[in-house]
Amino acid sequence: VQLQASGGGLVQAGGSLRLSCVASGRTFSSNVMAWFRQAPGKEREFVAAVRWSGGSTVYSQSVKGRFTISRDNAKNTVYLQMDSLKPEDTAVYYCAAGITVAMIRSSYDFWGQGTQVTVSS
Repeated sequence: VQLQASGGGLVQAGGSLRLSCVASGRTFSSNVMAWFRQAPGKEREFVAAVRWSGGSTVYSQSVKGRFTISRDNAKNTVYLQMDSLKPEDTAVYYCAAGITVAMIRSSYDFWGQGTQVTVSS
């Protein structure tokens, strides 16, 4: 599975961004898509995940109510709508593909290249 993330950028606090992640290749080998993020000097952390089938979602507490993950099966694309952005949301955001919903990096076998999100105060 190959993953291509896009949509990052610079936004002011309180603003919005939408990230996209297009999956190609053996997409049938993954059941779940997720977003992680990594701020400078910090560990990569789970943000949200969605199942291709059924669309059930899971969010980290830090983004719940502000971010929305969704998928378009026909386009093999997963989105992360980020609203009410805060400076602490600044990070490189990575999309990932895996078999089961989990909040740990090791559960995901395929990773995109990352897209930078910077939120200014």
